[in-house]
Amino acid sequence: MTTRRSFLKTTSMLSAGLLVAPNLFARNKKYVGLQLYTVRDAMAKDPSGTLAKVAQVGFNSVENATYTGTQKFYGMEPAEYAKVLKDNGLINPSGHYMLGEGMATAKGTISNEWQKAVDDAAAVGIKYMVCAYLLDSERGTLTHYKQTADKLNKAGEICKKAGIQLCYHNHDFEFIKEDGKLPYEALLNFTDPKLVKMEMDIYWMYRAKQDPIALFNRYPNRFPLWHVKDMDSTPKQMFTEVGNGVIPFKDIFKHAGTAGLQYFFNEQDICPGDPFDSITKSYGYIKKNLV
Repeated sequence: MTTRRSFLKTTSMLSAGLLVAPNLFARNKKYVGLQLYTVRDAMAKDPSGTLAKVAQVGFNSVENATYTGTQKFYGMEPAEYAKVLKDNGLINPSGHYMLGEGMATAKGTISNEWQKAVDDAAAVGIKYMVCAYLLDSERGTLTHYKQTADKLNKAGEICKKAGIQLCYHNHDFEFIKEDGKLPYEALLNFTDPKLVKMEMDIYWMYRAKQDPIALFNRYPNRFPLWHVKDMDSTPKQMFTEVGNGVIPFKDIFKHAGTAGLQYFFNEQDICPGDPFDSITKSYGYIKKNLV
C-alpha cells in the first residue's frame, strides 16, 4: 500500500475582501468532506467513477490529494474536473500542493509555476490551497523553517490576489524540536496570519502528543481546515475509521468556532480492507455525532 509520504514524494473566484475577514466564511454544516488520498488507488484508475462512488456514500465535499507534477486534476483539465464534480453534487473547496524545494522537475508547486497552479485552482472554484508536506530535504534547522515561512507568505500573496487562502498541513515531524523550538510554532509565528492559515491534521496532532484545543485557543481563527482522522488504541497507533478510535472528536468539534473551522475532510491513510467500507463507516459516525 502506498503511504502518504512516498506518494507525495513521487507525485468561482472569491472576493479578496473576504480573505481579510475570513469569519465571513460562515461554516456550512451541511458539508461533510473526504480527502481523496483515502481512495487514491481508485482515483488513479477511474477518477470520474470514484467521485461518483464518493458522492453515493454521502460525501458532498472533497479535497484533491495532489496537483503536483501533472498540472492537471487527476488527468483532467480544470473545466472537465469541475464538471465531473458538479455532475456528482460535489464541491472541491480545498486542494493539496507541494513546496517543491526538493522537487526540481515538478511543476505546479510553490517553488515552480505556482501562478499556473493558482489559476487552475481558481478555475475549479478552490478556496484553499494547502502546502501538504515537507520532504526531508525541506526541513532542517529553525532558520530553514523561517525561510519556508517566507516562501509561504509570498505564495499566500499570490493566492490572495486570486481570492484563495493558503494553508499549511501538519504531520508529526513539525513537533520535533529544532534549535530548542518547535518548527510548527515557527511556521505559525513567522507567517502572516492573513496570508497563511493551517489545516490541522488531528490524527498527527495526537500522534505528536499535542492538544488541538490548546492550539485553537492560542491561535484563534487560524485553523479553517481540519483532517478528521482517527487513531486506534493499539501500541502502533494506526489509522482507523472515525469513531472507532481514541480521539475525542465530539469535544474537539465544540471548539470549531474558536479554531475558525470552515471545512473538514475525513481521511484514512491506510484502510484494513476496501477504503469505501472505511469511509462509509466514518461518514456514518460523522453524520450522527459531529454535524
